[in-house]
Parts: sequence; C-alpha cells; structure tokens
Amino acid sequence: MSSTTTFADLGLAQPLLRAIADSGYTQPTPIQAQAIPQVIRGGDVLAAAQTGTGKTAGFTLPILHRLLNMPATARKPGCPRVLVLTPTRELAAQVEESVRTYGQYTDVRSMVMFGGVNINPQITALRKPLDILVATPGRLLDHAGQKTVDLSGVEVLVLDEADRMLDMGFIRDIRKVLALLPKSRQNLLFSATFSDEIRGLATGLLRDPVEISVARRNTASELVDQGVVLTEQSHKRDLVSHIIRGRGWHQVLVFTRTKHGANRLAEKLVKDGLTAAAIHGNKSQSARTRALAGFKDGKIAVLVATDIAARGLDIDQLPQVVNFELPNVPEDYVHRIGRTGRAGSPGSALSLVDHSEIKLLTAIEKVIKRPIDRIQIPDWDPATMLRPATSGRGDEDRPEPSGQRRGERRDGRGGPSNAGGRDGQAGRNGRDGAKPQGGRGRSEARSATAGSSRPAAARSDTARPAHGRGDAPRTGQPRSGRAPQAALLGKPSSR
Repeated sequence: MSSTTTFADLGLAQPLLRAIADSGYTQPTPIQAQAIPQVIRGGDVLAAAQTGTGKTAGFTLPILHRLLNMPATARKPGCPRVLVLTPTRELAAQVEESVRTYGQYTDVRSMVMFGGVNINPQITALRKPLDILVATPGRLLDHAGQKTVDLSGVEVLVLDEADRMLDMGFIRDIRKVLALLPKSRQNLLFSATFSDEIRGLATGLLRDPVEISVARRNTASELVDQGVVLTEQSHKRDLVSHIIRGRGWHQVLVFTRTKHGANRLAEKLVKDGLTAAAIHGNKSQSARTRALAGFKDGKIAVLVATDIAARGLDIDQLPQVVNFELPNVPEDYVHRIGRTGRAGSPGSALSLVDHSEIKLLTAIEKVIKRPIDRIQIPDWDPATMLRPATSGRGDEDRPEPSGQRRGERRDGRGGPSNAGGRDGQAGRNGRDGAKPQGGRGRSEARSATAGSSRPAAARSDTARPAHGRGDAPRTGQPRSGRAPQAALLGKPSSR
C-alpha cells in the first residue's frame, strides 16, 4: 500500500466509509492498510503492532464489512457472530465503542462484558439479538457456565493483545473458550510482539495465517522524547510536583511501582494545588471510572497509576508520561511510554531515577537499544523545598507489579468491586475470591472504565468513557527528533 492509500481504496462498505469520514480520517495507518484487506478475504491473520498504531480499527472495520456483506438469516438472542477477547476492561470497552462508532450507520448490534460490575445487566442484554461480543475471558466463562451466552454461532474470533493475555495468565481460560467455539471460523490474533509463546499459541489456533508486522519488538515510539532525571528517592514527590506546576502541564500520566506510593503522590499533588487522582487495583471499579473520565475530560490534570494501566489506558494526544519509579521489567517501560506519542502527535516521557534504579535503567536501555538522555532541571533546588523527613524509600513498601511474571494479584482481587462484580486478572490458577451473584469467582483484567469508551478505532488506543477517543485510523507522520530537554522541559503548555 502506498502512503496515499485511502480507506475507500481498501474496499470497505459505504456505511463504514461514512462513519470514518465523520471521525475525520482519510488515510489508514500501516497496520490498517495491511490487515483490513486480509481480514476481508476471510483467512486467518497473525498481526504484530505496537499500541497506538490503530490496530483496533484494523480488525473492527473489516469485521463490520463482513457482517454487512454476509447478513445473518436470523439473529438469536445471546448468540454472537463475532467474539473479541481482550485482557483488560479498558480495552474491551474501547473495542466495543469502536464497533459502535464505525457501525453507527448499520444495524450491527454489539455489547461488552467484563468483571467488576454487576452481572445482571449483562444477562439482560444477552436476551436480545447480538452480532459482536467483546469480552474479557473470565466473565465470558461465567456467562457460559450459566448458559446466558451461546458461542456456537461464532464466525470470527479475535484475540486482541494476545501477548498481554498470556502474561496475565489467561491461557487456561482462552483454551476453555476455544472449546466452546465452532471448529470452522476465522481467527485473528493481534499482539505487540511475536514472542515464542505467541507463535506457540498461533500454531495451535491459526490455519495458514497471513503474517503482518509493522514494528520491531519493544521499539519505543519515534514520537516520544525520552529523558532521565537522576535524583534521590526522597526528593521525587517534590520534584514531580515542581516540574508539573512549573511547566504548566495539564495532562500527565504518572506511573508508580506501588499502590501506596500512588496514593501518597496523588495526595501530595493535590496538597500542592494540582488536580490529581490515583488509579490502581485497590480502587473500586466506579472510582477508577470516575478518575479516568475526569482525566480525559480535563478536570483532573494528573493521573497517578500503577502498572495495571500500562497497556490498558488510551488518552488521545496525551502529551506527558512520567515514570515516578522505573518498572521492574524493562518491557513494561515500553508499554508505559507508549501511552504518549500516538496518532502522529508528539509526546514526552520523563523518568525519575535514584541510585538503586540504575540497573533497571541499564536494562531498559538495552531493550530499547539506545541510551536515554540524562537531563537537568535548571530551576530545581531540593534544599529549598520544605518536606517532612522520610526514610528515603518510603514509596517502595509493596510493589504492585504487572504481569504473570511477578505474581500480580489479578484485576480487582486486591480491592473492592461493585456489587455482584467479579474483578480480577486471572492468574495461572486464579479465581477471584468474592463470588458475585450467579458468578463463579473468575478473574478479569483491570479497567478504568465501567462501560464503553470511545473507539479504539476512532481515535487512539485506549478508552474514553463518553465520546472519548480510542484506537482510530491515524494519519500523522513521525516527526524528526528534537532536543530532549527542550521537548520535555520547555515552555509551559497552554490549553
């Protein structure tokens, strides 16, 4: 496909082109240009693409096209023709909202289901005819066990962010879901990487797949200016507050290693006059939803998150990401900074690193195959900052690591959930302790949204609860590099 390829060139149905035009997009991204024709042809697809590349539109658009061109003779209640499995609630909401946005001029019906919320409204929704179901594995199996969903009519299966699902221990649940599906179907597997584990999964799932890859493994976005500030752990809260206030940043995603550290930092920022909120596994579903919605609407300037949000959040044109602490796994750094520099928009990622994190920094630089610039904060003097005495590493009380590798308590299992909900990212043998009404205690992945978020396809790659932006067709071109310090710490931004 040439750089001038349009969505019309890809052969999509007119109602879809109309919806795409309404969203303001004309040119597909590389993953969309390659994946859409292959999915329309009906064969299996194995695709690798970084977050923020528009991969959600890469499968939602051709699936909608297929449904329009192959209408069902009769739609049955609770019997979807398409099943999309995602690891997190944010992503599930994003994908389903993408379906709604691009299917707005069709009669395609979709719904989203995940844990952490009351199961009864989902049961009610499944009593109506359904075309596309977007779900997290655990809650889907809960419904299957109660026979409120019928998967015998699935024609297309999508595994989105399959690498993340494997990391989070969903492989057993995925196999249980596969056993409920008809043998004859189209399979689409989307992943950020082509790891050995992913290829193993693909071998058992896909039949003669077309393989698409648009990015090297663990390649940090070319649009993200990265910088490191060497400091002491005891200075970090004052420093991040100083930087955000001094530069006038109004939309900043800050990653911490612990839940307690996220809470303490958010409290510090609020005390310093900033609007801030924390989002992590001990927050209820409704609290996470409110925090994310406020952040996307501009009512909250700083969202402080643990690594549960590293792959789940998508905020359109997010300008700044700050690593308050480096992640324990180098690959998680790539996913963190991937929250910015999306859809052709510039972004910056600033990491605050103390002496104990130098080894982590070295490992990250090895993974991304480049050194990260060390920068100075010219107007920062910790000696002038008034703060209570600390032990120097007070935030690192108890990590909330991401991924199966470090035994993370799966989504919501560390904290409260809504009535009847079943939070939780499923561990290898995991079940959520609290049994919802009619449920079996199966885990789901964390999410900051309780319902639909604005299209992944329609605009960026995570969830916007109400008319927000998700993973959409993108037209931006990578820009040339710029001086990191100027980009990261330059003029105060204006809204």
